[in-house]
Amino acid sequence: MATLLGIDIGTTHCKVGLFEADGTLLQSTARPTIYNPEALWSTVAEAIAETTQGFTPAVVGIASMAETGLLVDRSTGAARSPLLAWHDRCAEAQVANLAQRNDALARFCRSGLRANAKSGLAKLLWLREQGADFSGAVWLSTADFIALQLTGLLATDPTLAVRTFAYDMVADAWDEPWLAQLGLDAKLFPPTLPSGVPVGVTHSPIAGLKTGTPVAISGHDHVCAAFAADVIEPGAVFDSMGTAETLIGALKSRPLDECDFASGFLFGPHVAPKRMFWMSSLPASGGSVEWLRGILGEERLSYAQLATLLEEAGPEPTGILYYPYLSGAGAPHADSNARAAFVGLRSGHTRAQFAKAVYEGTAYEMETIRRRAQEVLGIEMHTLIAAGGGTRNAAWLQIKADVCGCPITVLPHADATLWGAAMLAGRRSGILDAGILDAGSPSAARTQVHPDSERHQRYRELYEKGYVQCYKN
Repeated sequence: MATLLGIDIGTTHCKVGLFEADGTLLQSTARPTIYNPEALWSTVAEAIAETTQGFTPAVVGIASMAETGLLVDRSTGAARSPLLAWHDRCAEAQVANLAQRNDALARFCRSGLRANAKSGLAKLLWLREQGADFSGAVWLSTADFIALQLTGLLATDPTLAVRTFAYDMVADAWDEPWLAQLGLDAKLFPPTLPSGVPVGVTHSPIAGLKTGTPVAISGHDHVCAAFAADVIEPGAVFDSMGTAETLIGALKSRPLDECDFASGFLFGPHVAPKRMFWMSSLPASGGSVEWLRGILGEERLSYAQLATLLEEAGPEPTGILYYPYLSGAGAPHADSNARAAFVGLRSGHTRAQFAKAVYEGTAYEMETIRRRAQEVLGIEMHTLIAAGGGTRNAAWLQIKADVCGCPITVLPHADATLWGAAMLAGRRSGILDAGILDAGSPSAARTQVHPDSERHQRYRELYEKGYVQCYKN
């Protein structure tokens, strides 16, 4: 039976997973992400070799964080800059330049984004000010760079291209007039291929892969994970529960408008054909849990100790309102300067209830995003599918279900991005049935967490009369 290899270059870890054609995970490896190009490639190569021991993958699909990238030499493939992480704020000063040179609404309607320091375009303007030589150079996202090491070929996919702020998703091409305004040439960017279409094949035996193995850039990690979750039709929402928590939904491809712009959401092309996605996130969801672990004891609490506290708090709402803005707020009220807060603490509240309130607050905030998406897009969203490290916390999932009043389906393996990247490459290369490209992962082995109707009513009142009203005031 053919096996498929998925690679996910994330903010903190590089992961490699080997799957059977039905999505069964056979082997996986994780390594810390290193923001040095040569060291990153060595790390990924070692992880590939370890994961593929005893197997010969039929295809490789690569996903990565969106805006992280670097300059490389177009002829030699050698790095010409460090890997600049999406969270690197080096290009803050260049954002004003981008904003002054474009109509924000018009640019949003073509890119799905607003000018920001994370984008590859802002980083390129910063590199130019540092004296970087762009002659014969090309900007690559992280997944593109790994594909280059494996195949010797330059390419990207639309889900990564659009996050540079230099791509026109309406025309499905690099935005040459926009780049010309900035004194940049579209040749500074690689060719684009549909998500999951092989860039080429391995040019020699490399990292445990045989010569001739097809290698594809599957795309932006969150979008690949949503594809694995089968979130490709309007009405379903994918909840990626990590340090930052992200909600992603799908739409039929259509022009963006002023209402979309006002929502604060990000939009972009989906990896599934004729689809686009909307996205919003809470920067410190799992981050709030990590903060909690560090402050509730002289020594950092273990996850087992946190689970015990949640059990001690009991199933009922605490009545405490926690606003989880330790790292600012995302859409629909995006504000990088927002600060976290607790409201409603009383002397009778216990340490366990304080801990539970943090989990409740993240659930309230994600409910805010879901409701705003329903309002803006005119779509009822009652199907929630979750993956990520947070799904290991059963109590947290129950709180989320009770707050939103919707059942939450949990994917069988937390690393949905790996399977999404591998599956998409398998389908686009013809190794898997290409006729089912419009469908995501099989639903077998998924579990569901159902809301308690009485608790939902109490949470709903706390949310609408407490959480929302306090924020407005």
